[in-house]
Amino acid sequence: MEVKSDIEIAQACAIKPIRDIAAVAGVDEEYLEYYGKYKAKIDLKLLDDRADRPDGKLILVTAINPTPAGEGKTTTTVGLADGMRRLGKNTVVALREPSLGPVFGVKGGAAGGGYAQVIPMEDINLHFTGDFHAIGAANNLLAAMLDNHIQQGNILDIDVRRITWKRCVDMNDRQLRNIVDGLGGRMQGVPREDGFQITVASEIMAVLCLADGISDLKARLGRLVVARTFANRAVTAADLKADGAMTALLRDALQPNLVQTIDGTPCLMHGGPFANIAHGCNSVIATRTAMKLADYVITEAGFGGDLGAEKFLDIKCRQSGLWPDAIVLVATVRALKHHGGCPKEQLNQEGLDYLDKGMANLLAHIDHIQHVWKRPVIVAINRFSADTPAEMDRIREACRGVNAPCELCDGWAKGGRGVTELAQLVADTVDAQPKAEPSYTYPDDMPLKEKIETVARRIYGAERVTFGPGVLKQLQSLTEEGCGGYPVCIAKTQYSFSDNPKLLGAPKGFTLNIRAVRLSAGAGFMVAFAGDIIAMPGLPRVPAAEGIDVDAQGKITGLF
Repeated sequence: MEVKSDIEIAQACAIKPIRDIAAVAGVDEEYLEYYGKYKAKIDLKLLDDRADRPDGKLILVTAINPTPAGEGKTTTTVGLADGMRRLGKNTVVALREPSLGPVFGVKGGAAGGGYAQVIPMEDINLHFTGDFHAIGAANNLLAAMLDNHIQQGNILDIDVRRITWKRCVDMNDRQLRNIVDGLGGRMQGVPREDGFQITVASEIMAVLCLADGISDLKARLGRLVVARTFANRAVTAADLKADGAMTALLRDALQPNLVQTIDGTPCLMHGGPFANIAHGCNSVIATRTAMKLADYVITEAGFGGDLGAEKFLDIKCRQSGLWPDAIVLVATVRALKHHGGCPKEQLNQEGLDYLDKGMANLLAHIDHIQHVWKRPVIVAINRFSADTPAEMDRIREACRGVNAPCELCDGWAKGGRGVTELAQLVADTVDAQPKAEPSYTYPDDMPLKEKIETVARRIYGAERVTFGPGVLKQLQSLTEEGCGGYPVCIAKTQYSFSDNPKLLGAPKGFTLNIRAVRLSAGAGFMVAFAGDIIAMPGLPRVPAAEGIDVDAQGKITGLF
């Protein structure tokens, strides 16, 4: 039997005009700004007008640590929302926007998969509504105004050796990680070391995703720290008088985007910080809007629970006042066997010993959800055709042992109708939950160093944390400047609980190495870089871009 690609499935489906999807979500046309027939932005006025409506239930989807074998977290998220709709539940899904870096790099398209996708798939994976371009423009305007200030006399007395603001581009381009610019003579700028990061790692992406409106957006942009003076004073975007113009560039981008799943479920897709180098969640505005439209909101956080879920709870929820009613944890038999050491060529063969060894990763994530964040957890086994009944039973048995309900998910092959049993389990679980107080990994008033150590020990399983040269001194200085109450955003590999991507399963007794920290004053958190994680990925040996094409009729192929 021929298996269609994701893009072939997406292009063959019957897409509805976005006006019809808005009607399903209860969004009147007065709130819509159309981007063609199938995409629209929602006016922020809707939030004010719906202020008195009770919030819907919030369900977070996360996963075990990702592997090359695949987990299908976004596919499960979309399928779950479609399954809830099939049960008659008023449901909206809230997702992140894909970055062009992975689209053209390793991953290919990133809007779900199979019959559990968000459409129009090609638009979403390419330029969409221009949000990322606006973020890049605002980021680079600030960089240009910073360098221009130095060129025009440097009234603020900026030390060019202590500029921290990077330019950005939404593409994997390792060549731009470290550059020297301003060459060519006195009128061409001031020569200095510089560099780029990918747009999704820009602090402006985090600011956009955490802002609760235009005024908050402008205030956060003004607090962006770009450099230090010779007297060690922080220089901000407001000091450069860049915050107003940046807000103007981001005005439309702040509005959440409305699209649809293949099954016709409304989807708010907005923002897209990576979870390994940023905080990994869609925008607060999109999540809040969805909660004013629906009785149930399904959202996801990037990569595994140690990254996306932790940052969703400790950063996004802490700043917004949100808290999930339940957490769905996605796993696959294949991925668990990979964590157990199964060779890639044997993943399609039954391997109970490998599965048992890899189960430690799943159980560790369950433990954090139940005992650190104190949320009910539902395990979703994303089905692959090679999975055997014995392997499924082994996962169910392990979940029963820790009181974690478990259900199969067949969204890729069947869309919403393959996820109705999981959807019913999730709905029953959240309906039975009373309103809960947040249970963060660490308190606000804990020192920054201890916050990092607490995440490392409580969530990652590390025995100790080391800090690179000057890091502790920097943390102390930032605390003295009034930043000690910030949450921490640890940038590390997504493939392991540790900072070593080859250390699979649920390792214990390892050391987490913090080599650098960076203040994100606009976003309101402290970034701690662990191991070799970098903010500008590179392309693989064979980029996904090589397989993407467009025919004479304008039909795009190869987007996964």
